[in-house]
Amino acid sequence: MLVFAGQRPDLDKNPLLHWIRGHLRITNGLHGEHFFVLRDGRRWATPMFLVLVLIEANDLVFAIDSIPAIFAITTDPFIVFTSNIFAIMGLRALYFLLADMAERFHLLKYGLATVLVFIGAKMTLMPWLHLPVEWSLAVVGGIILTSVLLSLIMTRKEDRMRSL
Repeated sequence: MLVFAGQRPDLDKNPLLHWIRGHLRITNGLHGEHFFVLRDGRRWATPMFLVLVLIEANDLVFAIDSIPAIFAITTDPFIVFTSNIFAIMGLRALYFLLADMAERFHLLKYGLATVLVFIGAKMTLMPWLHLPVEWSLAVVGGIILTSVLLSLIMTRKEDRMRSL
């Protein structure tokens, strides 16, 4: 996340899309909201199907990634299970809000990368060092709050410099 934070994804190099394009016939244009269409008696996938596959693959990666993260905070199976279910259900509903926040708070991606480093370090050091849940949540909240506040402060300074 830290290395690729400022880059746009290149969909032509996406291995999942490359694999699908090699195994399915894909139409050139959209066909309304259809995922598949019939042409000359053969089924063709539409670009809308490719979008669906990428969204679902994103959900899967998020689900797999979030399980170790919650285990770094607690080992209670009920909390782990329910938090992941709610996170997956809410991710798609909050996608546009999160996308807007990522643009508005340009340092948030660096804060989230730092949170991942903290969680990884905490999980690695868990056999030798135990941090209380409250401390972990305070560190995560503090990192996110700091990245949001710094984004706001830097944006205001840039706006003032432009107005001069």
